[in-house]
Amino acid sequence: MPMSRRCIPYTPRRRELRETTFALVTTAGVHLRDQEPYDLAGDNSWRLIPGDVASDQVMVTHEHYDHRHADQDINCVFPIDRLRELAAEGVIGSVGDKHLGFMGYSQMVRDLYERAAPALAKIVERSRADAVLLTAG
Repeated sequence: MPMSRRCIPYTPRRRELRETTFALVTTAGVHLRDQEPYDLAGDNSWRLIPGDVASDQVMVTHEHYDHRHADQDINCVFPIDRLRELAAEGVIGSVGDKHLGFMGYSQMVRDLYERAAPALAKIVERSRADAVLLTAG
C-alpha cells in the first residue's frame, strides 16, 4: 500500500465513557523494565504492555524529549494509574488488557505508515479495548 495523504475520517463515539474500555498507546518510548530498550537512532518496533502492569514496572527509553518527570512518575506519559482510578470511580468502563508503547522517533516514515501502524492497530482491534488514549513524550 503506497503512502497517502488522505485524512482520517471523524469517528463519533459509539458508547458512553462509563461503558468504554480504554487501552493506552504511547509514542513516549515506554516499555517494561525487562523488555529490550528501543534503538535510540530510530525504531519502529513496539512493546506490548499487559493490562495488569504495575506502574513501577514501566520505564522510558527515549532521547528525543526530556523525560525526567516521567522517570519520576510514569503516569505523565503512560497514565495507567489514572485510568484505573477513573474505572474505579465509574467514569470509564475499564482498562484494557493490552497497551502498546513505541518510540515516536523514526526516520523510517514509510515503514511506520505501511507496516508498523497497521500492525499496532490490529493488536488494539483484537484486544478488549473499545477506545485508545494516545500519549506522546
